[in-house]
Order: sequence, then C-alpha cells, then structure tokens
Amino acid sequence: MSYKEIYEQWCTDEYFDEKTREELKALTDEKEIEDRFYRSLEFGTGGLRGVIGAGTNRMNIYTVRQATQGLANYIISQGGQEKGVAIAYDSRIMSPEFSKEAALCLNANGIKTYRFESLRPTPELSFAVRELGCIAGIVVTASHNPREYNGYKVYWEDGAQITPPHDKNILAEVAKVTDLHDCKTMTRDEARDKGLYVNIGEKIDDAYMKELKKQSIHPDVIREMAKDFTIVYTPLNGTGNKPVRRVLKELGFEKVYVVREQEAPDGNFPTLPYPNPEDPNAYKLALELAKEVDADIILATDPDADRLGVYCKDTKTGEYVSFTGNMSGMLIAEYILRERTLEQTMPPHPALVETIVTTDMAKVIAADYNVHLIEVLTGFKFIGEQIKFFEENQSYHYVFGLEESYGCLAGTYARDKDACVAVMLLCEVAAFYKKQGKTLWDAMLDMYEKYGYFKEGLHTITLKGMDGAAQIKAMMDKARQNPPMELAGLKVEAVRDYTKDERKDCKTGAVTATGLPNSNVLYYELSNNSWCCIRPSGTEPKIKFYFGVKGESLEDSEKKLDALRDALIQFMS
Repeated sequence: MSYKEIYEQWCTDEYFDEKTREELKALTDEKEIEDRFYRSLEFGTGGLRGVIGAGTNRMNIYTVRQATQGLANYIISQGGQEKGVAIAYDSRIMSPEFSKEAALCLNANGIKTYRFESLRPTPELSFAVRELGCIAGIVVTASHNPREYNGYKVYWEDGAQITPPHDKNILAEVAKVTDLHDCKTMTRDEARDKGLYVNIGEKIDDAYMKELKKQSIHPDVIREMAKDFTIVYTPLNGTGNKPVRRVLKELGFEKVYVVREQEAPDGNFPTLPYPNPEDPNAYKLALELAKEVDADIILATDPDADRLGVYCKDTKTGEYVSFTGNMSGMLIAEYILRERTLEQTMPPHPALVETIVTTDMAKVIAADYNVHLIEVLTGFKFIGEQIKFFEENQSYHYVFGLEESYGCLAGTYARDKDACVAVMLLCEVAAFYKKQGKTLWDAMLDMYEKYGYFKEGLHTITLKGMDGAAQIKAMMDKARQNPPMELAGLKVEAVRDYTKDERKDCKTGAVTATGLPNSNVLYYELSNNSWCCIRPSGTEPKIKFYFGVKGESLEDSEKKLDALRDALIQFMS
C-alpha cells in the first residue's frame, strides 16, 4: 500500500484508539503525513527510536506492541518464556505507557515480565536482567535525544544489548509482524491474576547499589576528603537523581548540591533544549550553582543515566573546564589501572576494551600497565559482549571499558555503560587528586605530558526524512568509491571498510580482515598518529564524522584537529 492508503487506514480503523485517529485526521501538511507513513519505524540492531506520535514511522503504543510481538515470537522460539523479561523506563513522555504496553504484549504471549514500578537508569536494567535470570530485557528510553523522541532498547540474557545472532534474528521476527491486529495484548488485571505481571524495585536497587560500591578503590580517601570536596550534580530531569545521590552519600561524600530546576523527572526538559551531557548548553544552571558553592566538580547524567558529562574547576584561572568523554574515561581508566596495580588487586590477564572511535591514548595507557587492549565497533553493546566472551573462553578479565560518547563501565555487574558508577569513580579520582593538591584538570595535563597530547573531535550532519536517508547513503557511497589520498596534509595509510571486513594498506595494496562484524563504517588510518571515521548514526537521522590527532602540546593538537575536521568536511561535501 502507498503511504496515503496506510494513513487512511489508521484514520478509519477502530483498532486504533480515538485519540490516535483524531491526531491523524487533524494533519493538513502532506509532507508530514508522508513522513509519518512512508515507512515503518525501523527496528534496528538495538531496537526502536523515533519521534513520538501517531503513524507507522513514529513511536506509539502500536509500534511498541509490534516490536514486542516480534520479540515475544523470538523468545518463544528460543524456549525462553519461562525465564521472563525485565522492563525499565526513563522520564520521557510516554515512557511509562510504552513500558506497560510492552509488558502486557509479552504477558499475552505467556511470557512473565518484571517491570520496575517507577523510572530507573538503563544500567540498572542491564544489571536486573542477570540478577533475575531473565531471557531478555527492555528499557524504554531515547537516551540523550531531544524531548520529542522516545525509544525502546532490547537486552539479551547476558545483560548486554542484543548482538549477533540475536539482533538480526529478532529483527527478522519483528519484520514478520506486518499486521498490527496480530499483536497480542491483555489487561493488567488479567496479567496479574495469572502471575505474569510482576512489579520490582527496592530489592534490585539495593543489590545494584552494593555492586556499585564494590568498584571503589580508596573509600578511605573519600572519607578523609568528604568535608573538603564539593560536588554539583544535575540529572537533567532524568533517572539519575536517586541512585547517584544515594551512592555518593553511602560512600561518604557530604557536600553534594543538585541543580533544583533539573532535579525532578520531567520529559519536557523545561530548562533544556537538548538533554545531552555532551552539549555545553546543558550546563548553564549547573555552572551558576557551581560558582555559588565553589564546587570542585560538576557532573551531569543524561535522562537514562548511562552517559556522564564533566566540568572541573581550574584553580589557576578560576574557570570551569569541560571534559570530553575520552578525557573523563582516561582519567578513570588510568586511576583504576595504576591503583589496582599498586594495591595488587589487578586480576590476571586484565583487559581494557574501547570502540574504534575512542581515543588512542587508551592504547598507550594499556601498554604502560601491561593490560591487553581490545577494539570493538561503535556501540557499548560490543564492549558488553566482550565480557561475555571473556567469561566463556576464560581468556581475559575485564577491568574497564569506554566509548567516546561519554559512556564507560567499571566492573562486570552490568553489561552497558553506567553513568552512576562513572560519577562515583570520577568523584573518587577527583578527591584522590585534591588530597595531593591537584584538580582533575591538573591530573589531565599530567596525563597529556606522560602519554601524549591526544585530541579527538566529532562532527555530525542531520538529514531528516526520506530525502535525508538518501543523502546519507550517497555520502557513504561517495566516500567508499573514491577514498581520499590525504586529508589536511596527512597521508591515508590504510582504509578499513567494515561492510567488507577488510583493511587495505594504501602503500602495499595488501588486504586483510578487520576481524570485526559487518557494519556500515569507513575508517582511515592517517600518518602522524591521526585517524578519521565516517558512519551513519544507528539511532538518529545523522551522519557522523569522528577524527583524532596527536600533537606536541594542547595548542598544537587543537590546531591539527581543526585542520583535519575542515578537510574531512570538505571531502564529504
């Protein structure tokens, strides 16, 4: 059927509730109608993400039910219905409704659900899947996207987001659900009477909190510095408020100030155009509060509390300095590797895992502490997958994992990035250095001096709708068919094309395997310890350009990074 025919069906079919039909009948913009119905909202390798609203290309109870029916069919095919599914949700608009709809669809298929009675961080859902012995997990969240978005992420029994073969198998089952009338559901009362719908909460919270605190290396330092260390924190109206404040309090931090306007859960994000800890605009109120209380550190978690953003006071200038995800991740990583080595608590055969677009400083630090480093594709699910592999083949012990997009995980209690543990550890790191008379910025400068002035950047282009998707494809095709010889005076030494699983040496012409799964990603190895990478976003209508350099100083690395960014943008234009 054409998009217009599907639109007419939604407007008239009484399967859809009256509110949905009225919303659609009120539309007058033909382009808007086309965008809502030209395709079904794509169930990608992680789940759904899209704008909230009526239509096949929107997040609503019907598209959630459709995805869940496909998931239910796959769980049943795997004989996993008795294990059940854990479900969590964040503070976004419609998150409670979508999570309930997912639970009732699973229940109608005979699958037990364990649903948190109120909002929880995404990493706690990852923890709950394994703690409860579930076959799968669902978290309703759009992470750091703008307020009009919501999403739906699927986890498997190892606690990580779905990876091969489950991702493609679930995707195939969802694709088979073409008639929404075939999606099962039932009332909550009926599901409860049959013992299929179970609320969870406090016991999982306590167990999760216990695991978080196990990651602390020097709790004595925290207690010693508790009265002299000041923290400003904002949950950006998301899920982090309670768990972050609880873990900081139980570890002994006493001076924690929360941004009042961004404390309560609110999917409208009234003070935030974009609830993303990567966005400097998200820190306006936090910076004002930090100056008022003379904070040592400012911390911000995104709505589902899996990403952490950081500012630290530079005592030399009195100003607050922002840290990228690479910088904060490296501070935590080096602290863990150094202190566990000194304390002789490092496990045998330790491993650090990072994504291919994360800082190359990680390679130098890992080598310095004789820790094995593994690179994986973009997406923390691939880091979580490595923990499973280590356990299965008993090859390495996971110590730390990070990605450039402000996400990391210490410990193996969860299999996804966790801003709660990142807050806890970064506060400990900052307290540790303050005891030595240093700030986090001083510690970062020390690391640059020791390991090299690595600097990374990200540039994104947003291209919405059907035309935008075609433009993104054309840009990737151009880069794939006509790779550059050099960028900003840096020679392209090798090209990795992850759709072909091949790395081509530009000097010798030798072709070898990348060793990583198929993915629409191009990576250019450049001279002088530089690199760049191009990939479409898997969750947003964007194409992303990542790039990194190594300079002789902060100024030199900044200059080199700007030149590489400009050259890459020009090449792709």
